[in-house]
Amino acid sequence: MERNELYPVFLKLHQLNVLIVGGGNVGLEKLSFLLKSSPNANVEVVATRFLPELVELVSKHDSVTLKEKKFKKKMLEKRHMVIACTDDLEVNRRIYELSRKRFLICNIADTPDLCDFYLGGIVTKGNVKIAISTNGKSPTTAKRLREFFEEVIPEDINKMVENLNEYRKSLKGDFENKVQRMNAITESLKK
Repeated sequence: MERNELYPVFLKLHQLNVLIVGGGNVGLEKLSFLLKSSPNANVEVVATRFLPELVELVSKHDSVTLKEKKFKKKMLEKRHMVIACTDDLEVNRRIYELSRKRFLICNIADTPDLCDFYLGGIVTKGNVKIAISTNGKSPTTAKRLREFFEEVIPEDINKMVENLNEYRKSLKGDFENKVQRMNAITESLKK
């Protein structure tokens, strides 16, 4: 049986520099996805033209900038992450190859072989965030799972998380003792 070997991480995109190359429908989709989860993400979008909806979205986020230019390799300087979604596969492939040479993580839209990461489904309720991956095989399944979790996770889960954080801070003793006490108090979540 095939297994998902992706390693999930939660990035602080407001502290990183993200480049999106492409200003069409897919660029809008990728930017929307990033900003839904990280509204203060540090992003520059580069394209020769932009959809009006993308321009409108950017106008609501001070941390996002637009650059109306063709992609140049110099644009990869001082970046941490790159998403390429132009309608030219050769340009996308070049961006991937240049990114790899600079040890940048890169996602080439709709081309799983040219991706170091995927943008999966995300459920957010206050401080609780769940990421869903189908290993790049079925974004529709990830979407349905996201909708399911959004329904079943209670809206007040954030209050519980905050209360548990306060309790954790009040615990005395060594690390192992604290872990045991937190495990005991959260045991009912498994049921």
